[in-house]
Amino acid sequence: MSRLRQLPLLGMGLIALLGGCATMGPATIPRDRFDYAAAISESWKNQMLLNLVKARYSDAPVFLDIASAINSYSLETDVNVAAGFQTPLASNANTLGLGAGSRFTDRPTITYSPLIGEKFSKSLMTPIPPGALLALIQAGWNSELLLRCCVHSINGMQNFSRRSMSGHPADPDFVRLIEALGRIQQAGGLGMRVVRDKEGSGTVLFFPPKEAGPASRDIAEVERLLGIKVKAAEFRVTYGTVPRDDHEVAILTRSMLEILLDMASYIDVPAVHVAEHRAAPGFSDGDGASSGLKPLLRVYSSADKPNDAFVTIRYRDYWFWIDDRDLPSKGVSSFPMFPFTLTESGSGRVSPVLTAPAG
Repeated sequence: MSRLRQLPLLGMGLIALLGGCATMGPATIPRDRFDYAAAISESWKNQMLLNLVKARYSDAPVFLDIASAINSYSLETDVNVAAGFQTPLASNANTLGLGAGSRFTDRPTITYSPLIGEKFSKSLMTPIPPGALLALIQAGWNSELLLRCCVHSINGMQNFSRRSMSGHPADPDFVRLIEALGRIQQAGGLGMRVVRDKEGSGTVLFFPPKEAGPASRDIAEVERLLGIKVKAAEFRVTYGTVPRDDHEVAILTRSMLEILLDMASYIDVPAVHVAEHRAAPGFSDGDGASSGLKPLLRVYSSADKPNDAFVTIRYRDYWFWIDDRDLPSKGVSSFPMFPFTLTESGSGRVSPVLTAPAG
């Protein structure tokens, strides 16, 4: 009969078990949402750095998007109770059997979508629209960073390039131009708007009156460097190398792939790999430093794994990383995700070719 006293305890355990089942769904949201977000962010950083390093070694970049992350849970419980009671004259003792069990299943499913075909072409090979680039500047992005990363030339003044077939240092006037534009932006003297004309939509760049602000000297310098009409209040912005007249600014923008190739030039690859022609010369090996430009980011390499890194990948038996205390490099390394968005055309996503259970 003492076992009968265990029935209330069994009932309480069953109630607790069923209560846990009822609250399992909501309780998983804080954990799953933030854990998956952190994992996707970390994998994106590693993928971007790996592709930058691969570009330096003339290896093909491969991007694999995470199209979806689905997690399903199941909790099954069972309880068994068996009792046998004998008469006082029976020789067998009374019996009571108690049993409880549960089974928990976690089935995450990750769907990967590689950048191939049309999506690869539009995301990596399409030049960034000049209007979209100026819209980022208008939104507060650093103009010097954007112009150095995303532009080949402005009105014929060439940016630094590390492309194998047409690598060249930056024109001194290009360096003066982006520095002056940076000062104008900080002074609040740079504006942009979109207008409709006979050819469709276009972007207009304008400056305030010179006597209206502290950036008047820099505005005059920009107008001189660009060769635009000094008395004009607005200037058309088009995609190209040479402007049609003194009321136009021609910007030859880069594609995402060209941005990656130039960003890869700042990576500190092992000197022996450059000497053996396994990796292309970089910013510090050629004409970059002589242009008067500072490195956009610093990616270090070593045979030993670093201890304090923002992102780390291993490639060709070497570790490549960005120091966690290097805020400018951390910001630049995260920048390429925005040009990816700017070059999207709104077409449908390529159908995923792989859906893999992660459990």
